[in-house]
Amino acid sequence: MTDVRVQTYDDADALTSAAAAELVEVIVGAQAERGSASIVLTGGGNGIGLLRKLRENPGAIDWAMLDVFWGDERFLPAGHKDRNEIQAHEALLDHVPVDPARLHPMPYGDGLYAGDPDAAAHAYEHLLAAHADGGPIPDFDVHLLGMGGEGHVNSLFPDTEAVQETKRFVVGVTDSPKPPSERVTLTLPAVRRARRVWLLVAGADKAEAVAAAVAGADPNDIPAAGALGAESTVWFVDRAAAADLPTA
Repeated sequence: MTDVRVQTYDDADALTSAAAAELVEVIVGAQAERGSASIVLTGGGNGIGLLRKLRENPGAIDWAMLDVFWGDERFLPAGHKDRNEIQAHEALLDHVPVDPARLHPMPYGDGLYAGDPDAAAHAYEHLLAAHADGGPIPDFDVHLLGMGGEGHVNSLFPDTEAVQETKRFVVGVTDSPKPPSERVTLTLPAVRRARRVWLLVAGADKAEAVAAAVAGADPNDIPAAGALGAESTVWFVDRAAAADLPTA
């Protein structure tokens, strides 16, 4: 069973700084052990904030030996400013010597898959399989996640087909309650392939969902409750988001 920990910080800046420092340690350790590392990025304020911190203090990361994937993406045209991929490039990837061949963005909402997010999802699932070492998809070293006030992670929203998916690792979304409606997302089975799952959550509006998820709520109601790493799950939360957690 995965080890679930909650680490509480004063504010979002402190939690993203701590998560970035731990991420450096994990990446460097994985590269020392296996020669390379793989991470799954998330968008949102804290996810992008962590990338800025990583840019400031990259430690001994070998950027040429890092595979970068995304947990979900808005199904928008290439280069659109609202894509998580573009925001990640602006915050970090354009400023470090990553190998472009090891960056694996999700398909775009124009071109080959225009109007068909499910076809784009199948394509990304094939890409993941091509980078797996004997499994259906990679065993990511870290899958980073944010969380919405209702408990969604990636583009897995409460009481939707995407969060209920049990077999596929990537699905297309056409009815996201948060715009844009069309997205591509890794599913909970894909999240659970990661060795470590880290949730970065700040704000009083997230407190109820944090407490429910940590307590083991039904993932259909609180998707974050189903986001568990194969080895460990860490919640990096600020004091406001931790307000409803039981005190020791």
